[in-house]
Amino acid sequence: MSFTVLIPARMASSRLPDKPLADIGGLPMVVRVAQRVAKVGADQVVVATDHTRIADACREHGVPALMTRADHLSGSDRLAEACHALNLGDQDIVVNVQGDEPLIDPALVRACADLLLQRPDCAVATAAHPIGSAEELNNPNVVKVVLDAQQRALYFSRAAIPWWRDGSQAGVAQLPPQHAALRHIGLYAYRVGTLKRFPTWPAAPLELTESLEQLRFMWQGERVAVHVTDTAPAAGVDTPEDLARVRAVFAAA
Repeated sequence: MSFTVLIPARMASSRLPDKPLADIGGLPMVVRVAQRVAKVGADQVVVATDHTRIADACREHGVPALMTRADHLSGSDRLAEACHALNLGDQDIVVNVQGDEPLIDPALVRACADLLLQRPDCAVATAAHPIGSAEELNNPNVVKVVLDAQQRALYFSRAAIPWWRDGSQAGVAQLPPQHAALRHIGLYAYRVGTLKRFPTWPAAPLELTESLEQLRFMWQGERVAVHVTDTAPAAGVDTPEDLARVRAVFAAA
């Protein structure tokens, strides 16, 4: 199959300044991400950034990079601009890998791309894994997804979904014994034509309520296929503690 991996990378980060350029074993983090996903067999892996320092660092290490506007409201808007710049066709497939995921599993990236190729009924593909604790289920920072019988997303939420009526006590959601709730993994494959339309759509009311941009696609009637993996992926880098953890992994390799 043919697909492109795009890695959006912004310099702004309140918790970890200059995050894309953070050193991990002698290379900037965004370069580590690009090198890792190069293993998936994509036609091209390109970093889409709003800062010349990021673009220069990528090119210095042989990673293609293109400049995008600095005023995009979402990662999807940035990717849509990148698709135009790369002259990608509407039926082409693009996989969005975040620039702060240096430990991402290349097989998971490939699985999302493969799933969208196999699902002509869907415009977007993403991933999820079973939630293992009630604590995760009740954490609003953990995004949940529920599926239909064809493994398409019915809804994404920060709330505890599905709500197990007979097993929940005192308003605290528990885990159904025969149907684990699913945690959404922020990895997406898109059909380029749909991604290009994303910036032309107004923000959806549910998107604004949940602060989840993927709900805009569903609000517009686009279907989202979901690949369910048994294991949780390695966590990304959001804090100095996360960065120390990832550096230790690379140092031990």
